[in-house]
Amino acid sequence: MLGDDMAQANAALGLTPARMHLLWELGQRGPVPQRVLAHALKVTPRAVTGLVDALVAQALVTREAHPTDRRATLVTLTPRGETLVAQLKRDHEKLARTLFASMSRGEFEAFAQGLAGVIERLRGHLAATGGLS
Repeated sequence: MLGDDMAQANAALGLTPARMHLLWELGQRGPVPQRVLAHALKVTPRAVTGLVDALVAQALVTREAHPTDRRATLVTLTPRGETLVAQLKRDHEKLARTLFASMSRGEFEAFAQGLAGVIERLRGHLAATGGLS
């Protein structure tokens, strides 16, 4: 359900999941070189170039010269991109409050701790096996 909702929201904004992920990363990290985004998104630098090109065309990000590394290009959110990412964060927080509103603080903390354990074990499994099998 969450995936379908996110896909509909992305489509309404004219964004693919990969473009949205790139915007989210920029919102968390601030301006970064494209190679950092490639690593964060687990894609090739060439793929990031295409994603950034599309977001530049939508006036959501800009490319700027790196101040200390002339081989690198920084990707930065535009004011429009910052507004969009801020709205996404607000929507994310609102959804979280809605989903967990009926839980007491203790119930939520127990849930969060249990979920963190499951995620940690899943990451360990994926690292050990190279996938979900």
